[in-house]
Amino acid sequence: MQSFDAVVIGAGAAGLFCAGIAGQRGLKVLLIDHADKLAEKIRISGGGRCNFTNRDAGPAQFLSGNPHFCRSALARYTPQDFIALVKRHRIAFHEKHKGQLFCDGSSDEIIAMLLRECELGGVTRWQPCVVHEVRRDGDGFGLATDRGPVASTQVVIATGGLSIPKIGASDFGYRVARQFGHRIVDTRPALVPLTFDAAAWAPFVALAGLSLPASVAAGSGKARGEFHEDLLFTHRGLSGPAILQISTFWQPGSAIRLDLAPEHDLPALLTHAKKTSRRHLGNELAELLPRRLAETWLAGRPELAQRPLPELRDRELTQLAADLKRWELLPSGTEGYRKAEVTAGGVDTRGLDSQSMQSCHVPGLHFIGEVVDVTGWLGGYNFQWAWASAAACARSLAPALVPQ
Repeated sequence: MQSFDAVVIGAGAAGLFCAGIAGQRGLKVLLIDHADKLAEKIRISGGGRCNFTNRDAGPAQFLSGNPHFCRSALARYTPQDFIALVKRHRIAFHEKHKGQLFCDGSSDEIIAMLLRECELGGVTRWQPCVVHEVRRDGDGFGLATDRGPVASTQVVIATGGLSIPKIGASDFGYRVARQFGHRIVDTRPALVPLTFDAAAWAPFVALAGLSLPASVAAGSGKARGEFHEDLLFTHRGLSGPAILQISTFWQPGSAIRLDLAPEHDLPALLTHAKKTSRRHLGNELAELLPRRLAETWLAGRPELAQRPLPELRDRELTQLAADLKRWELLPSGTEGYRKAEVTAGGVDTRGLDSQSMQSCHVPGLHFIGEVVDVTGWLGGYNFQWAWASAAACARSLAPALVPQ
């Protein structure tokens, strides 16, 4: 039986960061992960350059059944705190878009930084190593692992969600949470492409690969989201940053609303064009939208496409513009966890202490990162939640509670 002050299960972003901080505070820490490769989700993020935080990250960019829960951790470990750490490790980075920070080099630099932080804290790492059981053992915990039994007064669950199963995602964290009496908010793929009924989508299949700026909205009330980002047509539906963002707000059975020309006053432009041009509508529309989209849109409206602009009624142009500015679509589903960047839902935060991420039911048991019901927008926000929740947890862990 080996004993530790804390065992962190899951060596992704949150787990690595938590273990490093706790180790540097003097705790004897064991970090365990079942996967063969270390931190694959960090490695593949941001196109291999890791969008490691967002300068503007705050509670407003996160969704949860308990929306105020994330405030404490985010306030006590900010994007500027993580940026300072990145600078100390001399990792070059740049801002790409809307506060999103990426490595100039590769994601491996962030992984190497986290490993160095763990080394500075003397963290023991077992990987690959499967945890078969976590049980209450007196005032602490007993763990059954591939490398033998382990005792610890504190256990941190940092096992992530269900997204991208090919790199090792599992439901382990949810199972442990349920075992110890925690409620799980229904999980679903988030930051994921949307799909549509094949027959309904058939007219748009030929647009696969086409990208354009768009505004997209879904939901209602406090659960309403609206984003102005790039939209990408695919063979099965829609993707791109705009759709990934709105997918977190979308609920099955509800529609999304698209503005395909958010930068144009289409009714005014088309009405003006009618007075000054004798071109066909398709040619005029192709000046305002990608030509492939204009042609596809008018293919189902031959009564408009085949007439010069002056022959069209104002109300026909107004209706066409309205259709393009408020295109309602009913997704049939998503591309699922295999293409989802994160998992929405998770361990209900009403059962956790926001200062320490500790269970309100079981002293010494903590949950951090994606396994918790806190989901950020696309653009570095979910990594910031990983760092912030990990820091809150690590700073609360107590050293020297297990006889060495």
